[in-house]
Amino acid sequence: MLTIQTNYASLVAQNNLQVNSDFQTKTIEQITSGYRINTAGDDAAGLAVANGYRDQIAELTQGVQNANDGVSSLQIIDGGLNNISTMLDRMQTLATESASSTFTGDRDTLNNEYQQLIGEITRQASDIGLVTGGANSANMSVFIGGGPTNGALSLSQVGIALGGVSVDSTGLGLTNTSVAGADQNVTFTGAGDVRTGTFLADTTASYAVHTANGTYTAVVGGTGTAQTGSALVASLNQQLQGSGVAADINSTNGEVEFSGGGFSITSTGGGSFTGTDGTITNNTMYNQNGLVWAATVATTSQNLTFTVGGNQTAVALGVGVTEAGAVNAINQAMNSQGIYAFEDHSGNIDIQGNVAFTTATNAATGGGGFLGAAVGAATAPTLTGSGTTAATNAITAIDAALATLGSVQGTVGAGENKLGYATQLAESQITNYSSAESQLRDADMATEAANLTKAQVLQQASLAALAQANAAPEAVLSLLKS
Repeated sequence: MLTIQTNYASLVAQNNLQVNSDFQTKTIEQITSGYRINTAGDDAAGLAVANGYRDQIAELTQGVQNANDGVSSLQIIDGGLNNISTMLDRMQTLATESASSTFTGDRDTLNNEYQQLIGEITRQASDIGLVTGGANSANMSVFIGGGPTNGALSLSQVGIALGGVSVDSTGLGLTNTSVAGADQNVTFTGAGDVRTGTFLADTTASYAVHTANGTYTAVVGGTGTAQTGSALVASLNQQLQGSGVAADINSTNGEVEFSGGGFSITSTGGGSFTGTDGTITNNTMYNQNGLVWAATVATTSQNLTFTVGGNQTAVALGVGVTEAGAVNAINQAMNSQGIYAFEDHSGNIDIQGNVAFTTATNAATGGGGFLGAAVGAATAPTLTGSGTTAATNAITAIDAALATLGSVQGTVGAGENKLGYATQLAESQITNYSSAESQLRDADMATEAANLTKAQVLQQASLAALAQANAAPEAVLSLLKS
């Protein structure tokens, strides 16, 4: 039917021209953006999956940075541990030199360097945060990402167990060790020769060892089975581990003896094994023992001034400081110089050192915490014998310190490796997630280029057909010609 009111062919051509124009626009959008999916309407399901991949990539990219930061922190710690290990090697050299009975030099000279190294170990351990309460003495948790969706958070984290780790002189058990001093005057009177016979089947002997680090208690016997002297000494040493004090059997008289840094020991029980119950003080150190501290808190501030080798160090003791507070202040200031303070068995303060020292206070008697003679020189030790026991005990302590340090180094090294492996996995996941996202979101440029050519041809054909369709009604005019 020929009509001028409705040009159906033109309408069809217009509709197809619109479709072809939309097709060309969409193709140009995909080519110019590089994405197959530019709006949610392009592929809603595919967009949701692709966005999930993109989120994983963002998480893993930051996770790689987190891992690198963690490795950097561990490398700083690792460097400090290596340095401490080097210092322990030097301490081992000093202790071995002093442990020889043929050594004819000055053991105090060796010990001065030894004590300085102990102080330097504590300083460097503080610098790397591996002291009690230190910044790095805590379990580390590095979030890497890459765990399964809705999976446990721990699957996306790498943990390094450094909680409670301390590699200062206290943590390594070196605080009260020394490479100077003899092995005399550290036995209980009448203890008897324990090289022969057996002891303590039904009774017990208790030893309270007072050191700058606190009091360590060792109890032996009471098992119902008699023990040899060597077994008892071994049991004592196991219980005193970390105190810096070691038990041994005197090679001359067979008595049980103790040696180490500053300490005093209170003993009870045990009959013939311990002899008379009582106390021994480490007389291989320079001693200023039994300094009376007020039962109440100090009412006046005071300075306790130490003189060591002509150099003075003032320890400030404020108003209200307790005996424990005074002991702690003295040890913080003086341990690096080989001076140790502790509350003794009588409730007073003992101060001992591996070097000669004097003390003086600026407070009048009764004004500060010290009520006794807080002014004077330490009593020089009476040293006889080879002087090798302290050094051999130091060797034992250093061996234990090396084992402890090695365990910490193992944890740090394992942490570095774990973070390295986690980084490798994360980078692999980033690559694979990026590929998966590309499959969904990126445009296939070869296909879209072909589609653009197709769209252009179709659009041109549509325009040509529309022109023909619009020209068709003109045929009606020929019918109207006369």
